[in-house]
Amino acid sequence: MITDPWFYVVAIPAVLLVGMSKGGFGGTLSMLGVPLMALVISPIKAAAILLPILIVMDMVGVASYRNVFDRRSITIMLPAAVVGIGVGWATARFFDEQLVRLVIGASALIFAIDFWRKPAEVRQTAQPHNAPKGVFWGSLTGFTSFLAHAGAPPYQMYMLPLRLEPLVFAGTSVVFFTTVNLIKTVPYFFLGQFSGENLMTSAVLLPLAPLATLAGVWLVKRVPKGPFYTFTYACFFIASLKLIWDGVSGLL
Repeated sequence: MITDPWFYVVAIPAVLLVGMSKGGFGGTLSMLGVPLMALVISPIKAAAILLPILIVMDMVGVASYRNVFDRRSITIMLPAAVVGIGVGWATARFFDEQLVRLVIGASALIFAIDFWRKPAEVRQTAQPHNAPKGVFWGSLTGFTSFLAHAGAPPYQMYMLPLRLEPLVFAGTSVVFFTTVNLIKTVPYFFLGQFSGENLMTSAVLLPLAPLATLAGVWLVKRVPKGPFYTFTYACFFIASLKLIWDGVSGLL
């Protein structure tokens, strides 16, 4: 396992942030996990260490929310995400990961600015399901989740305008990304990312997973709908800037 103490200085806060997000609070906070750990190890190694922890977090989240999720959203988006993962696996060598981050970040930033410029009554109005849009954003979620670990913004571009109740929104996210992460273990296995060192390091950090996830669930159950969505959109905006920064830095 990794013995460098500086790794754990950044890895422990990363796991706590990701766990809160996996509990349904903060949404795109989970995107900070790999970048934080990548300060001391490679991004690919960080993603491989986090993946087993993410799966445990997802299981805790599923147990916490049980049947509290929007089945229509799952029906529309999940099959498309599976296709997106397959496309990402098959075409990864043709795409520049940093360019993907930049494009997704720019799209997310435009989405966030468009939301904040609208009148309050419009921002608080729930939009109906739209299957073609859901399929598009679902497939993009799977593709970017596999290729650049940036699946949360495309997912939320479809889900946030629905204005679901916080518990339902969080439960839907948990069910969706639990399935996506389980599917991603197959290509990650064939890419040789589950080494003994990575798995042992995952095991050391694993006890934090349920505690952080349950903290996120606790917050979702207690924060009112208005502040919940305000905070989620704020995290979404920050994530868009982070993706743009990562993409531009990587390309330069």
